[in-house]
Amino acid sequence: MEPPDKCLDAMVKALNDYKFFFDADFIFDSSNGFLYRQKGQLKIDNTIIEEFLPRLISPTVIPELQEHEFTIGPVTAYSSVSFESTIHTQPDGGGMVIKSKDQDFAITKMLYLKSSHNSDFSDSITEQTYLTYVASECKTNLDKTMFQEASATAQDLKTAVVGAKYYLIAEWPDMTPLSTATTYIDEVLILRKAKRMSSNIRANYGSYAGRVAARDDYRAFLKKHPFEKSVFQRFCYHIAALFPQTEDEVLKNGFF
Repeated sequence: MEPPDKCLDAMVKALNDYKFFFDADFIFDSSNGFLYRQKGQLKIDNTIIEEFLPRLISPTVIPELQEHEFTIGPVTAYSSVSFESTIHTQPDGGGMVIKSKDQDFAITKMLYLKSSHNSDFSDSITEQTYLTYVASECKTNLDKTMFQEASATAQDLKTAVVGAKYYLIAEWPDMTPLSTATTYIDEVLILRKAKRMSSNIRANYGSYAGRVAARDDYRAFLKKHPFEKSVFQRFCYHIAALFPQTEDEVLKNGFF
């Protein structure tokens, strides 16, 4: 088996090759402007990242995951629990209702909840859900409104699961960087380490003629700002750090 670092190299290269084909050859070069104009609404861009992360976050790249069983990938997971019950209407299990939240990417574990008014759990309700330990929201272009919405989502997640971690992952920033210290977001990761082209340049891409004229410049821009291995590596390090170090690792590193 290849070392994790070499596996990561190969995976990020494959991602960059595929994303370049998708952005440049398939969408930008299309004579029909529908795909270019509607790719945000169709959520094509961030879907590619959502599909990549479950392949990245694996024992192949993060050996610490080998000894554990998790569900990794997009999921509808536990958000909160409520009881639809009153003093004069007492349904089975107190009317327990599990509320859920869709996560673009998450590391979760199956959770079963059982509720009953009786100590022997007769007349009970059993619900199945997922408990989230790591969650990430994937964005193509990150603006301030998205950042604030993500902060609220992160707060809800950490209210539900105290030890959970929340990361915001984006290709391009469309905002001035803000500190995450006063939010529930653990970190914002910018995959391309660059801002996208300015709006006055992108305005020319709405027509096929405009895209043909700018083809070389657009392709050069994408090649100059690929997905950076170091950003994915940082995300992997964050996840690996969630697992306790062995005594040998502590002595090797000199800290715990």
